Amino acid sequence: MREKRGRGQPQNEPTAEELLAAERAAARTSRKWRVCLLTLLLFAGGSRVMTRAYEIQIKSPESYERRYRQEIEVQAKRGNIYDRSGAELAVSVDLDSFFVDPLALSNNGLDPVASVRALSKVLNVDPEPLIERMNGKRRFVWVKRRVTPAESQAVSQLGLLGKGVAARKEPRRFYPNLRTASHVLGFTDDQGHGVEGLESAFDTRLRGATDKVSAIFDARGGVVFSEQLVDGQSAQGHNLSLTLDREIQVIAERELELGVRAVEARAGHVVVMDPHTGEILALANYPTFNPNAPGGADPAMRRNRAVTDRFEPGSVMKTFTIAGALAAGAVGTSQQIDCEKGAMQLAGAVIHDTHQYDKLTPGEILAHSSNIGTAKIGAALGRQGLYRAFRQFGFGTRTDVDLPSETEGVLRHYKKWYEVDAATAAFGQGVSITNVQLATAMGAVANGGKLMKPMIVARISDVEGKVIEQLAPTVRRQVVPSAIARQISEMLTAVTGPGGTGEQAAMEGYMVAGKTGTAQKADARGGYAENQWTSTFVGFVPAQRPRLVVSVVIDEPVIEHYGGVVAGPVFRRIASQALSHLGVPPAAGGDKLAEVVKQAREQRAVAAGVAKTQPLRQQAAQPERAPEAGNVRVPNLQGLGARAALVALARAGLAVTFTGSGATVEQTPSPGAIVRSGATVHLVLKRPGGVLPEQAADRRSAPLQRGDDGSEGPLAALVPERRFR
Repeated sequence: MREKRGRGQPQNEPTAEELLAAERAAARTSRKWRVCLLTLLLFAGGSRVMTRAYEIQIKSPESYERRYRQEIEVQAKRGNIYDRSGAELAVSVDLDSFFVDPLALSNNGLDPVASVRALSKVLNVDPEPLIERMNGKRRFVWVKRRVTPAESQAVSQLGLLGKGVAARKEPRRFYPNLRTASHVLGFTDDQGHGVEGLESAFDTRLRGATDKVSAIFDARGGVVFSEQLVDGQSAQGHNLSLTLDREIQVIAERELELGVRAVEARAGHVVVMDPHTGEILALANYPTFNPNAPGGADPAMRRNRAVTDRFEPGSVMKTFTIAGALAAGAVGTSQQIDCEKGAMQLAGAVIHDTHQYDKLTPGEILAHSSNIGTAKIGAALGRQGLYRAFRQFGFGTRTDVDLPSETEGVLRHYKKWYEVDAATAAFGQGVSITNVQLATAMGAVANGGKLMKPMIVARISDVEGKVIEQLAPTVRRQVVPSAIARQISEMLTAVTGPGGTGEQAAMEGYMVAGKTGTAQKADARGGYAENQWTSTFVGFVPAQRPRLVVSVVIDEPVIEHYGGVVAGPVFRRIASQALSHLGVPPAAGGDKLAEVVKQAREQRAVAAGVAKTQPLRQQAAQPERAPEAGNVRVPNLQGLGARAALVALARAGLAVTFTGSGATVEQTPSPGAIVRSGATVHLVLKRPGGVLPEQAADRRSAPLQRGDDGSEGPLAALVPERRFR
């Protein structure tokens, strides 16, 4: 027991048990207070939540909807476009799109107007329309969509993200090969909708489903909750795999541009096709454009001329006239046809040939491109038969290629033809066609008489690569018997042989079957324009077992205008490189034919005066060494102006680049050098003071020997305002 303490005696210290009991009592009291406080805080918080829930759901739900819940458009990621080997031609990449919340800017102590002006400056947009849209109660205002990575970095450095400025990922179309196949692909607008080309024709398949969904956003603009997936993956568009071969497409575009610029033409287009399947391996147009920035291109540059532009084909139509006549039995392959020695009276008009011919077989008529002979063959076939033959080959109707804005050309019904109309239609005047029609029709000759539907899309697949739709080659009809097609093919090889109009289309190691065409363009005021032409060459190679049909059309060339001279070399360069890319070996007998054609071409060039541009002493000093197969000798261009030099080099099968203006003072390679056919010669031009040497040089150079190179020449007038070529 404790001792009882007396008054004045010091109390004893508390024992350990007493201290422990006191601490336990204090702890119990503290816990009670903490529990009470926590309960009070939870009650207050719960009351606040309940009050807020009451305000949102019952009292003023529209305020909440306006502030946090928005309806957004879920745009599916657009499907990709590939070439036949899987190379990417068009892809979609995710880029930042920036928007502002004016109220959030104010709540974060920022001036909305100043913030938008700063944002507009780095994004290079006009701030005034944005400020005007912010004056209302809107909580969501787009600033700029699908910005570049550099612009995104600049915005992040402003320090506004999460304070009323937010970004959302959106897909943007990108064409990694720039101008390659731009007319085939087309492009998209700012909303991701296809505008031209395949982007327009297959817009629905490429875009996939686009829906508007309701989503809840946080203060930073991020999606907190949505009843549907909003990353775009669930609605991925379909992919397109094309028949195009990117390498052949690049070859076609490069050589077409070279050909157009060499003759100072207005435009040009090329179609490369597999004749057995109708697959388009390349479709090129010049001038061209960059689909990544289509707004900077003139609409004429974006036009797919190969399917939209119609032109009078000229002598290439003789192929189909003769094929139709042979198939109908109207003429025989060995039949001699009187060509009237170059002039024939018809219904008060006169039809002329470039040269005077007596009697020619159908094959010789093709080789020499006789208008009189073809007109007589057309007459033997009859108006109805000629019209039916053209329709059988697909002229006057669309080919139904999967590209927008295709035109059907013009082929008037035979009942509306006069006698002279039937004659001129037989050799390609008074009718108009498209390049795709021409390539498809020549493909029917190459493949044994079957008219194929041209293909540009091979298959459609989903995001996982599963094939949704496989497109197969389609035979539309048998145009002529296979035996007739083979006969026409053999006839067409003479066109590129010695003395033929398409000699410059002949290739080393391969037999080429083809046909030239030179047509005077119609004048808007009536009749035909005096100096406006369409130059064409269409053919297939190797002639024995065709792998490629190549159709070249050059619009309004200036330097030259004959189809064999202007379009023939473009055909040769495209076909040669494309066959090399495909690994097609030379055809049997091709080497011998190419050597004969090459020698004839060189002799003709000398006769035309190309070699005469060299001084006699310099000619004598040159070694008498003939170039090897596939090589040519560089002519001496010293003193010639740009125009005369271009003509000389074009005849020699060479390309050209210029520096300066005036007369040629330097050239690389040097005169007499042996180079590969198609090589580029660089010229340095200078202008003496007070003299226009280019004009003087052009006056000194001999006028062109039209028709002396074996190509088609002009025909005499039927009527004063109209001339047939």
